[in-house]
Amino acid sequence: MKMLNLEQELQANAYPGRGIVIGKSPDGTKAVTAYFIMGRSENSRNRIFAEEGEGIRTQAFDESKLTDPSLIIYAPVRVLGNKTIVTNGDQTDTVYDGIKEGLTFEQSLRSREFEPDGPNYTPRISGIMQVEDGTFHYAMSILKSNNGNPDSCNRYTFTYENPVPGEGHFIHTYMHDGDPLPSFEGEPKLVAVEDDIDTFTKTLWESLNEDNKVSLFVRYIDIATGTYETRIVNKNQ
Repeated sequence: MKMLNLEQELQANAYPGRGIVIGKSPDGTKAVTAYFIMGRSENSRNRIFAEEGEGIRTQAFDESKLTDPSLIIYAPVRVLGNKTIVTNGDQTDTVYDGIKEGLTFEQSLRSREFEPDGPNYTPRISGIMQVEDGTFHYAMSILKSNNGNPDSCNRYTFTYENPVPGEGHFIHTYMHDGDPLPSFEGEPKLVAVEDDIDTFTKTLWESLNEDNKVSLFVRYIDIATGTYETRIVNKNQ
């Protein structure tokens, strides 16, 4: 699989929707993740990321402008022991609760499907990272309609064991802008990640479409110790 330039991928796409990147730093010491949200409507753009415990949640920036919180207010990132869960919706809680009960990542998501926002039927994208005893593995998932047909849900899980330093994978909700918005196709894109959290955060934020970008979360987890650093960027301040 050809490695893509993440900066160029984002710059060339005005509306990838929401996106998750997971990978390993080039020096091999950090587990890396990033999650971004974008918006076309006032309701979607009226959001910020705020820290909550070891994770984050989305919040309305201006409460008076919030119209429908159902698909836009949720916890994108939660931590359960040595596992970090990153998703584009309230399935973060589904995965968290499922794993607590002994289910796998994939099994937990069987109770969910794409979002009920026809005609887009936005895919649910999810990722999970496990850092344990100096090792790091991750998996990504997408639940989507069958080419826009909501009668059928297509489920894909991609698992990356012992990832290669410097490599990451990028999955996002939409192929590009459109009406209806076309769901992501194919396996997660192979992309490069960077050693420095601030450089990587800057690269991502500056590459996202200026009009549509809303918030960005980046976390680097030390694979040896499990300690982490986090960066949050909000367009609304």
